[in-house]
Amino acid sequence: MASLPLTLAARLLPTAILAIVGWTMASSSHEEAGRTSANGSPAGSAAPSGSDSGSGSDSGSGSGSDGSKDAPATYSKPPAPCTAIKAATIKKLVPEAKTAGKQLSLTDPSHRTGCSWNALKGFDYRWLDVTFEVSTSSGGQDGEAAAKASYKRLKKSITAAGIGDEASVSVELTTEDKQQTREAVVVFRKGNAVVTVTYNGSDFENKKSPDDSEVRDGALAVAKDALAGLGPGTNVEGDQSA
Repeated sequence: MASLPLTLAARLLPTAILAIVGWTMASSSHEEAGRTSANGSPAGSAAPSGSDSGSGSDSGSGSGSDGSKDAPATYSKPPAPCTAIKAATIKKLVPEAKTAGKQLSLTDPSHRTGCSWNALKGFDYRWLDVTFEVSTSSGGQDGEAAAKASYKRLKKSITAAGIGDEASVSVELTTEDKQQTREAVVVFRKGNAVVTVTYNGSDFENKKSPDDSEVRDGALAVAKDALAGLGPGTNVEGDQSA
């Protein structure tokens, strides 16, 4: 029976550190983008995912005759990130992880929050993180316009239907020292909020990774939890639940 490699701890620590550093870099780029309109490249977590170009992403709420029905959701602040994802989802996707998660330290938690979960079960390692970013009116630009610009920078190559106002997903396989890691990233926008989900995994026994569908479907499931965690927000009729 195979025993846990002595180098496993050395593998896991850099993985977690790189993921946190990459997330911090992404957060920093978001702040800079909030002050300018320059395009940037998002930083991934454990295994960086490429950014994708695309045409305009203004697929927000419609402009029907009854404007109040199609009014965009507006959020004054992001939700508590670690409780926004269902415990059952965490148990399924990150076995052995504490469902409470670890809240990420951010420079402006009133506008940006995040939580991560990671664990090793046997030789299978899984990492998950989710970040919520709420844009507010600033410098003559309203919050939804700022969120649309942020989403346009972060959007991935494949459109994901049925999540928020607009959503996209990508899956990337990387190999380092013959060890595979596969990562899925989902980015979606709802009103003036942009949410990013990163889910990846590795098998340290056979040096393989989970297949595309496992990480993609897992990330999409977390995105749907995150959307529910955001709530409906506040619309022009004055309903407020976020």
